[in-house]
Amino acid sequence: MSLFRVLICIIFPPLAIIDKGCGSFLIVFLLTLCGWVPGVLAALIINNKH
Repeated sequence: MSLFRVLICIIFPPLAIIDKGCGSFLIVFLLTLCGWVPGVLAALIINNKH
């Protein structure tokens, strides 16, 4: 995972996983609405998978 992708995960988590699919985007978006930390953690976990 690149440094640019990590920074996007921290700043705006849904934008970082837009290329992973609609379901992942929706999950991270809802988690970000519930709280910033759960959204960031979910985005980092999803981006870390190969």
